[in-house]
Amino acid sequence: MTIKEAQEIVDDWINTIGIRYYNELTNTAILTEEVGEVARLMARIYGEQSFKNKEQESTAKTDLAGEMADVLFVLICLANQTGIDLTEALQKSLDKKTKRDKDRHANNEKLK
Repeated sequence: MTIKEAQEIVDDWINTIGIRYYNELTNTAILTEEVGEVARLMARIYGEQSFKNKEQESTAKTDLAGEMADVLFVLICLANQTGIDLTEALQKSLDKKTKRDKDRHANNEKLK
């Protein structure tokens, strides 16, 4: 699925199953909440925090994938609501980073 297709699919889902978009501020709060859930799992899977029990640990990667998908879903909602073409926005971001960082990372001693 392309990013454009994802934006269309989410828009269709919102307008049929979800009834309507939450307002932009509500979706921003939801996005923040979802990012926090990704951060919580990252801290436990890859960081120094531990899980409360083995069952949580055994499903952590599956849970992480789901939380990342939730972040993407809400981000797509916000893009749709604000008229942003995420394909175009991502391409512009990559172009900017490529121009800005062309030699920067290659010359960074910390990355060698």
